[in-house]
Amino acid sequence: MNGLSKETIKELVLGQKYHFNGTFYTARDQAHKRLNDLIDQGKNLPFNLDGSIIYYCGPTATPLKKVIGSCGPTTSSRMDNFVEPLLKNGLLAMVGKGQRSRKVIELCAKYGAVYFVAPSGCGALLAQRVTKSELVAFADLGPEAVYRLDVVNFPLYLAIDAKGNSLY
Repeated sequence: MNGLSKETIKELVLGQKYHFNGTFYTARDQAHKRLNDLIDQGKNLPFNLDGSIIYYCGPTATPLKKVIGSCGPTTSSRMDNFVEPLLKNGLLAMVGKGQRSRKVIELCAKYGAVYFVAPSGCGALLAQRVTKSELVAFADLGPEAVYRLDVVNFPLYLAIDAKGNSLY
């Protein structure tokens, strides 16, 4: 699957495995809080949310001669309270692990967004799917900063579709 659009996500099948080629932005708890604060303050975001995908991930230190360190998904439910402002600003998809709240499922239907799960426990293997990693914002957060990741054949399973159906 190359990239995503509002049109293409409507055709995705709940529970199906996809091999994604494209771009993710990593963000965890503190980055989400800062993004929400910037939205609340009417300030510009460090990247365009419109059509973007956020991967709930905090990569480990990058080993010598590697693109990125281990980059497995983190528990998604910790971001549930931060989701709506991001969806309102065009966020198209989220990637993480574990179930989401009823509210997030409803928000996916409301905004036509989706939630994927990535295989957990294999962050070193997932790192091999990253072809480029670039710091985008909040460097002071260390591994929880926002990074732009270009990925190839990144394994994902659709856990919440754009109609509000959930595997959970």
